Amino acid sequence: MTAGPPPSTTASPLSPATILAVLAGGFVGTSLRLAVDLLVVHEPTDFALSTLLVNVVGSFLLGLLVASSWRRLAPWARAGLGAGLLGSFTTFSALTDSLWLLALAGEVFAAVLSIVLSLALGLGAALAGILAGRRLEPDGSSPLTDGSDE
Repeated sequence: MTAGPPPSTTASPLSPATILAVLAGGFVGTSLRLAVDLLVVHEPTDFALSTLLVNVVGSFLLGLLVASSWRRLAPWARAGLGAGLLGSFTTFSALTDSLWLLALAGEVFAAVLSIVLSLALGLGAALAGILAGRRLEPDGSSPLTDGSDE
């Protein structure tokens, strides 16, 4: 048996519930992102640890969510949690802005380290979330496998 394509992350067409879920998730995710920025303070030309943290945590949580319960969630819930909450919590734009500022300040090593850590830890966190999520799936399968390797 082969796994089919993963389910869509949004309802089609967009329903009012989907739009509201993304808006609500975006509000919460953005608020959490701001809280992390306020707790992990750094100068604009310093290594952006807060950005690394939210991207790694967000990668783990999305992997966990997709592998554990994605297909059981309604399309509006997937959109609200994925694109809304975790999409607004994590941030590629803050990463690129940080890299640009580090490069302008002559902190090339810190910029390269930021890229390497963001990719390596983000991918590692996503894999850890997927593996943890597969263990939480009641029937031992997930949208990412057909369940035959369990």
